Amino acid sequence: MSDFTLADRLLHDLHSACLLLDPYADRLLFANPAAARLLGWPLEELLQQRASRLWRHALGELLVFSEEALQRGQAWSNELGISGAQDGVLALELSASRVAGEQGPLLGLLLHQRQQLDGLRGLAEAQRYQRQGLVQWQGVERVFREIERENQLILGAAGEGIYGVNRDGVTTFVNPAAERLLGWQAHDLIGHKIHDLIHHQHADGSQYHGRHCPIYAAFRDGEVHQVDDEVFWCKDGSAIPVAYTSTPLRDNGELIGAVVVFRDISERKQAEQRLRQALAEVQELQQRLELENAYLQEEIRGEFAHHSLVGRSEAIQQIVRQIELVAPTSANVLITGESGTGKELIARALHDSSARRQRPLIRVNCAAVPRELFESEFFGHAKGAFTGALSERVGRFELADGGTLFLDEVAEIPLELQSKLLRVLQEQQFERVGENHTRQVSVRVIAATNRDLRQAVRDGSFREDLYFRLNVFPVESVPLRQRLDDVPLLAQHFIGRACRTLNRAEPSLRLADIQRLQAYPWPGNIRELENVIERAVIISAGGRLRIDLPGGGGTVALSPGSEPLEESAGIFTDNQQRQRERSNLLAALRACHGKVFGRDGAASLLGVKPTTLRSRLERFGIEPRRFRQPRGESP
Repeated sequence: MSDFTLADRLLHDLHSACLLLDPYADRLLFANPAAARLLGWPLEELLQQRASRLWRHALGELLVFSEEALQRGQAWSNELGISGAQDGVLALELSASRVAGEQGPLLGLLLHQRQQLDGLRGLAEAQRYQRQGLVQWQGVERVFREIERENQLILGAAGEGIYGVNRDGVTTFVNPAAERLLGWQAHDLIGHKIHDLIHHQHADGSQYHGRHCPIYAAFRDGEVHQVDDEVFWCKDGSAIPVAYTSTPLRDNGELIGAVVVFRDISERKQAEQRLRQALAEVQELQQRLELENAYLQEEIRGEFAHHSLVGRSEAIQQIVRQIELVAPTSANVLITGESGTGKELIARALHDSSARRQRPLIRVNCAAVPRELFESEFFGHAKGAFTGALSERVGRFELADGGTLFLDEVAEIPLELQSKLLRVLQEQQFERVGENHTRQVSVRVIAATNRDLRQAVRDGSFREDLYFRLNVFPVESVPLRQRLDDVPLLAQHFIGRACRTLNRAEPSLRLADIQRLQAYPWPGNIRELENVIERAVIISAGGRLRIDLPGGGGTVALSPGSEPLEESAGIFTDNQQRQRERSNLLAALRACHGKVFGRDGAASLLGVKPTTLRSRLERFGIEPRRFRQPRGESP
């Protein structure tokens, strides 16, 4: 018979009860018949029980006992009773040994009935006392004192706070970790009701009645109570957040108190607070991005959604040169000019040419903001800052952080708000309405107005210091009547855009159309030209543009003896026809500054192929380069 078989036979026939359990999986792996008889279960049913079922009355003591056995290799206790198949708790003496298992350490237990052993020990001790006398008896007392000392060492080594209370709520023991966490010494707590010292108030300072205390409830209802978020009060009057478990203690089935294991969760609470702050910041950033997205979508649908300045006139080239000079800087820019001249286009070109182009250009139409909402529109407001402020709002300055803020019609800003605007421009700081928190931003301001700000300063309706702060780099947007050379290019541009919007084929722009457009004074500037072209595209038919100018304007005056360009009932000679064609070619080259190819070239203007136009020019001996002017770059 092998050694392994002999060992099995030994454990099976042993009169002492033996158990083998996995403390981590809470499973019984082995039990001999003596254990089944002791606990009152058939062997098969016993093996189906969990250790927590057998020691459900003393899980805290079992935890300490198991830790001691696993750390030291062995442990002994005569206080850990065990629940058998019948009601009640069997008073036992336990000897534990650490056993190496394939998946981790196991615990082997020998169980002896304490009453039987006490009788045997008492008889043996009496006999020994009789034989060896009083000296030996005192030696036994030292052994028990040593066991008690070892138990105290185990409690002292625990990193979590542990204390015990009897069924009256009076403290019976306190470990060093509890002293360190709470600031109380053991002699301050032992003999006193623990709830009155460390658990008397909630975190908000309200009274915590003892009848609601989960610690006391453990030895009243016999259940384990786990609390994840409460506070214990320290000796200095401060509170620490704790999580704790209150486990009832039983002696021979009778509830005698509870053991409480607790830990400081301050770091966890701080981590939760940091997480909440991070989530709030993410939500604020999400709200800001949503607002930016909504604003950009609105701008895309705006009437000046394109980002290019169209034209070759000296006026537009001067604006382009100014943009190239000031765009790379952070200087504030003041754009002046009549309504409809494209001031916002200039602002957008400035932003797109700057280092801030990755951030949005935020536009505020100061003329459209109600007087009482200017401050909230610019700086935002906190929830409840005023009637109707149902949620917090991000202001335009905060939205434009890192980008550009375009203040259109800046002269309409109320005088009382101009000082606050000046402070933001000077210090790049502001507070939301209803908040005391100062926010820092980095915003470049581009302002625009169709009014004379110098006169507004003289009238007292505009602050002089704000005027000088905005007018660091002035740019004048000239009216369309002063750049009539750009009318053909602008008209062709608007035709293409209107046709794309209406999903129509582009009608041809004839020389007669251009002459009519250039003869009109355009009081509404580029905006009026765009509206006229869009209306012409809508009513056009047969590939011909029908331009309807207000009041019949744009009539071209003919010089005496000159032939009208529109069809007439007259009959032309071949020479007259050739002269008429040559004049038409020359007019087209002048309008296009000698450009033949492309959307804004003479071929497109005349409605012919570029190769056809080139042949006609060669036939008449016309050189397009004579009509070209130095070209400036347009963004």
